[in-house]
Amino acid sequence: MNRNAMDETESRVLWNDRKRILGMPISFTRYSVEEDRLLTQKGLFKTEVDEILLYRILDIKLVKTLGQKLFGVGTITLYTADSNQPTFEVKNIKHPDKVRRFLSRIVEQCREEKRVQGREMFGVAGGAATRSTFADLDGDGIPD
Repeated sequence: MNRNAMDETESRVLWNDRKRILGMPISFTRYSVEEDRLLTQKGLFKTEVDEILLYRILDIKLVKTLGQKLFGVGTITLYTADSNQPTFEVKNIKHPDKVRRFLSRIVEQCREEKRVQGREMFGVAGGAATRSTFADLDGDGIPD
């Protein structure tokens, strides 16, 4: 793939930050949100990149401990419909309340664009979906 083709496929970064230590961005963990995914890049000598598609996020939780409050940071935990990574933490970021609201809005927007509803992902977050007592076993549209 030539360089111009790679540039065209790259998404625009909407938000980015670093994991902070004592409120200062001195770690080697970087977070970014593109139009349809959240990326975490960790490491200095060996770099590891984790990615979550935004429409697969089911729930968002914000925690600010006393120490985090003193340094103006917080941790956001994302609960996802990904069986390999059911939780995804964005640790010690500045302005965590604003980031949580931003993520909530962009997750809903991605779901609307892909026409994904919560019930389509129901049962996915815990691994394999469990079969309901009232399932349509014969395919006639009526639960047996």
